Amino acid sequence: MGLDIEHLNTSKTEQIPFRYGDEKFVATRRHRKSDVNRVLIKVHPDCRIVASAPESASNKDVTDALKKRSRWIYQQVREFRKQSEYALPRQYISGESHFYLGKRYVLKVDKDNTETSVKLLRGKLQVNIRKGRSKSVKELLNDWYKLKAKEVFHQRLDQLIDQALWVESKPNIRVLSMKTQWGSCSPNGLITLNPHLVKAPRQCIDYVIFHELCHIAEHNHSERFYRLLGQVMPGWEKVKDKLDSMANFYL
Repeated sequence: MGLDIEHLNTSKTEQIPFRYGDEKFVATRRHRKSDVNRVLIKVHPDCRIVASAPESASNKDVTDALKKRSRWIYQQVREFRKQSEYALPRQYISGESHFYLGKRYVLKVDKDNTETSVKLLRGKLQVNIRKGRSKSVKELLNDWYKLKAKEVFHQRLDQLIDQALWVESKPNIRVLSMKTQWGSCSPNGLITLNPHLVKAPRQCIDYVIFHELCHIAEHNHSERFYRLLGQVMPGWEKVKDKLDSMANFYL
């Protein structure tokens, strides 16, 4: 289990339609174990609408909650649609914007160079390719991101580990590209992190690491899990929202 971009329990789902004005939406209802009798609504960057509700709540309760927040849902969906228009497929050519630790860098490619390298230089992400080199700009950048991710993730873990009092020994980190997860934690405590996460601000990286450290103590998204997360990172919800809102750009 891990920090899925969706980040909710997927064991039980139902589709619940509702309307706002002339627009029809469909929300996915997910059941969660909680003593709090309220419906949590989340709009994801891909415009999926998820309503997380206790099993005691009826579908009418969920529908009423969706209708009550329908204007807000519509505004969120509209904003994410607007963002997705700018999240065009990468062409890996000079002039593109690429991210590193939350900052945008303009890509500059030199394909007729004496060496092959990737460097951050005066606000630019400089990719030099030696003449005749077979690796593409995309491959070189992905290799560079993975290398930087290993460095940054280990540095951040070293800084954060002492706050996770329930962790007896420093866990190992594996860097692995994933399409739908920022990270995961195996039953034996191995933490896997997505190299694309290094494109996000440090605070977002810390959130994902804390999230996975909490899974060492509690492998499910239980009340105890969220208590631990709130202890080590108060206000983590805003950080998660910030990360989710930029997922289309980072991934």
